[in-house]
Amino acid sequence: MAVDLSMPILVVDDYNTMIRIIRNLLKQLGFDDIDDASDGSAALAKMKEKKYGLVISDWNMEPMTGYELLKEVRADGFLARTPFIMVTAESKTENVIAAKKAGVNNYIVKPFNAQTLKAKIDAVFAD
Repeated sequence: MAVDLSMPILVVDDYNTMIRIIRNLLKQLGFDDIDDASDGSAALAKMKEKKYGLVISDWNMEPMTGYELLKEVRADGFLARTPFIMVTAESKTENVIAAKKAGVNNYIVKPFNAQTLKAKIDAVFAD
């Protein structure tokens, strides 16, 4: 299945520079409808107001982490099927396993480029 470039995407990160980097990479890939949130609780509030085609979330944030956001999303009947990509600076195996168990669709380790992001997004929508 081709990736819908018009789908709304939510980028969640507590670091504005990272949001800007991911937003620019998404724009390079042809996505235009990009919102952002500074932590998991802000993201959850936005997700209850708007249906997103994809969430790209950092793992390490306060007060609500990306991992906690993922668990909340998967537990919510309305949001549970939202594709979710976790971004982290740590490639710890236990984090990857925990995210997989919690229902993450894909996982990106920083730093990454547009090709890596495209490959991860394509993989999420391949099935």
